[in-house]
Order: sequence, then C-alpha cells, then structure tokens
Amino acid sequence: MPDQQPETPQVTQPPAPPARPADQQRQPNQGRGQNPRQGRGNPPQPQQQHATDISVIIPLYNEEESIRELHQQLRSALGRMNSRYELIFIDDGSTDRSFNVLRDLKRNDRHIKIIRFRRNYGKSAALSVGFEKAQGSIVFTMDADLQDDPAEFPALRRKLEEGYDLVSGWKRKRRDPITKTLPSRFFNFITRLMTGIKIHDFNCGLKAYRRDVVKTVKVYGELHRYVPVLAHWEGFRIGESVVQHRPRRYGKSKFGMGRFWKGFLDLLTALFTTRYLRRPLHLFGLWGLVSALAGFAIVAWLAVEKLLGETVLSNRPLFLVGILLLIVGVQFISIGLLGEMISRTRTVEEEYSIRDYIK
Repeated sequence: MPDQQPETPQVTQPPAPPARPADQQRQPNQGRGQNPRQGRGNPPQPQQQHATDISVIIPLYNEEESIRELHQQLRSALGRMNSRYELIFIDDGSTDRSFNVLRDLKRNDRHIKIIRFRRNYGKSAALSVGFEKAQGSIVFTMDADLQDDPAEFPALRRKLEEGYDLVSGWKRKRRDPITKTLPSRFFNFITRLMTGIKIHDFNCGLKAYRRDVVKTVKVYGELHRYVPVLAHWEGFRIGESVVQHRPRRYGKSKFGMGRFWKGFLDLLTALFTTRYLRRPLHLFGLWGLVSALAGFAIVAWLAVEKLLGETVLSNRPLFLVGILLLIVGVQFISIGLLGEMISRTRTVEEEYSIRDYIK
C-alpha cells in the first residue's frame, strides 16, 4: 500500500495536457491582434488588396455643365460590366460650381470619391494623384467634357486581356476643328518616330491600365501626353484600340495652341527621363566627345600647318572654330558628370496641395 499512494496524484495529471493546446491557440491569436504584421500568411491583408475591380479617374476643370450627364453615362456603362467600381473625380482648382455638383452627386452615389486641388495644377498633377488613390485592378482615365464615351470601357478591357498592360484610345475620326487635328497628327507622327512606339494617338484621354502601371509610372509636369512612353520604358506592353470621339457640347477647350510647342519640349523631357535619367553622361558625354574630337582634329591639323610654315593662324577662322568645339565638348562632358552626381544623390517627389478629399 505505501507503494501505491504516490501514484494517485499521477491519475489527476492527464487532463492537464489538453489545456496546453488551448493555451497555444490563444497565444497566436493574441499575438496577431497586437501586431498584425507579425507571422506569415496573414489572411486579412490579401483579401482587401483588390476589393475594387475598376477605378475610373476623371480630371476636370470648370466642367459643371457636363458632370451630371457624364455621371449617368458612367453608371450605365459600369453597371453593365457587373464589376465593383469607384469614380475618382479630381477637381483641378475649378472656379465654377463643379465641386458643388460633385458633392451633390456624392450624397446619392457611394462610388464617388472627390479630390479638390486648391489651385489649378494641370492634368498631369490630377492623374498623378488619381493614380495614387486608385484601388482597382483595372484603371480607366477619361476627360470630363463628354467627348470620351464610357461605353468604350468593355472594349478597352478586352484589349488588356490580350496581354497588354496599357491600352490607349485612338480617336481615328476626331470631332475637333482642323486647327487641332492637323497639328495633332504631326505631333503624333514625330512622337512615334522618336520613341518607336507604334500607336496613333498618344494624347487621347481615354486609356485603360493594369494596376501595376499606375503604381509604377510617375507623371509630373506636363507628361500626361506621354504616359505610354513612360510606361513603355518601364517595360510594360502598350496597345491601342479605336474609340469613338464625340463633339464638345458644353464650354470650350482648356488647351490653346501653346500646348503644341510645349508638347515638343515635353517630348524631349520624356525621352531624357526615360532613357538617360540614370545615365545622363551617355547623352551629354556622347555629344561632348564628338565636339571635342572634332575641335581637337581641327586644332591639330592647323598646328601642323603652322609648324610647317604653310599657314598663319591669325588668318584662319577655322582655328577659332576648333577652339570653340573643344570648349563646348568639355562643357558637355562636365554637364553629364554633374548630372550623374545629381541623379545618384537626390530624388524629388512632387507634392500638390489638396483642399478636400471626400471618399
């Protein structure tokens, strides 16, 4: 009997182990509650990444007459697509009642989000902020003047499904005066020639993007015309689809003739920032070497003639040309080296003053 008494406490111990798994189950749950970023395979975050299927970004400036009709067209087109969507209106500092109209529509439509700038920054700024806020896996952009038709969305999405990352609309038959159509065709021809991207209408406001594109491409200044160029140099596939272009019904165009010569300057900016932003010496250094070698060859040839007594340098303007080419070559190479130093030490993020953000 004395030998059996120590065994009685051991009989009460087996129920204790089941309590340990319960404790172990509570501890990970408590840990997740305290720090959601700990652990692997945390399910809530992936489920919320693409809660929206489609985002539509609409920059606008003084378009109060067209907003309500545009909203009805957007609801009709997106309703037929059976997708979860959001409408992001960016009021680019309008001076009319555009913001009031948007706020009235917001009261009855939960899909609307409104971003209002304190002043007019331009279309590139509006698109940049819209890209940042967009949550959809597919993003459409369009103008608010009713010249773009939301009924084109399904065709643009089907083009994306063919394997493209960005699909640009092609207004094959434009409803604009000849003073806009002819310069636009010439502008698009030059852009195709200089970039090698075979699309017909770079500046069409109606475009479709995959989410990765809008989260990668940085739009600033006036580079909204060259979003396909910027995306192409990031490695994305670019396509195009013919879209309907409707005549303007309200107001007048916000862009004058000055946009064309500015567009060519912006094209140079786009080419430089895509090809040579990280290697500016390749651009400036190339022309610097060409200039310096030409100047050196001229000066060396004239120096040999001088030593042989066949010429007098004071009577040879070519000698001054050679010296000038040498100086220009050194300056170009110096600019390229300075650009290399700046590109490796500084990154600038553009910021815009947002007055209201209603979501």
